Amino acid sequence: MTGTLYDRTASAAAAAVISAYSTSFGLATRLLGVRVRGHVRNVYALVRVADEIVDGEAAAAGLSLDAQRRTLDALEEETLDAMSSGFSANLVVHAFALTARECGITPEHVRPFFASMRTDLETASHDAASHDDYVYGSAEVVGLMCLQVFANAGRPDAPIPAPAALVTGARRLGAAFQDINFLRDLADDAGLLGRDYLGVTDGSTRATVLDRIDADLDAAAETISLLPADCRAAVTAAHDLFAALATRLRTAVGDERVRVPDPVKAIIAARAVAGRPPVRRAS
Repeated sequence: MTGTLYDRTASAAAAAVISAYSTSFGLATRLLGVRVRGHVRNVYALVRVADEIVDGEAAAAGLSLDAQRRTLDALEEETLDAMSSGFSANLVVHAFALTARECGITPEHVRPFFASMRTDLETASHDAASHDDYVYGSAEVVGLMCLQVFANAGRPDAPIPAPAALVTGARRLGAAFQDINFLRDLADDAGLLGRDYLGVTDGSTRATVLDRIDADLDAAAETISLLPADCRAAVTAAHDLFAALATRLRTAVGDERVRVPDPVKAIIAARAVAGRPPVRRAS
């Protein structure tokens, strides 16, 4: 990414946040083309900071629920202001605003995300409708932000909307990622945070969630070939990493937190770089 020294410093700060928090995500972003890589890191850095406000770090620092809510509200307001003005004194927010302005990420993406984050401070247990609303804001719109990056990063003209088929694929992939994370973190969400996103009470309901995940992954896989060439390997790798997690979740015992071993991650990345299609789950 180009820009002023301040712009580049902000993007470097966002990259540092992502590098510290997620090895799997770091692997996938390294497979993105240079045109889009920094922008995607800028998006996920803001997501990560917002998540910390509601998922324990702020509470551990002694913030009450009301204080956490005010902090989250202030971050949302600062983000929207920076998207309008092009500047923030918060480096992560500034980096996100740079990406939003270049790539056509709008308040219609940002507001549902913060609404879902706010839900974590207000709702402990979800039914089917509130689950779907939460997943849209917490995961599907993040996929839509990344899709705007894929479609528009580096364009000389004004940003354009992504094609409808890719919008559907991005939403389905985001939903699958989120439900997989919910299943992986079932014990921690319940025991540490007092939250129940899925209503999984037995093997049958767990299988139902995994069947939904498989359907979402397959629907997303159908659209990956439509992405720009410099994005396909990374999205395929991310898709297949989560598909591997879904496989392990089928046979996980008790509260075991499943993970994909590093050698398997390397094989998944190599397949993606070689241009192999994403794996299919339900068929």
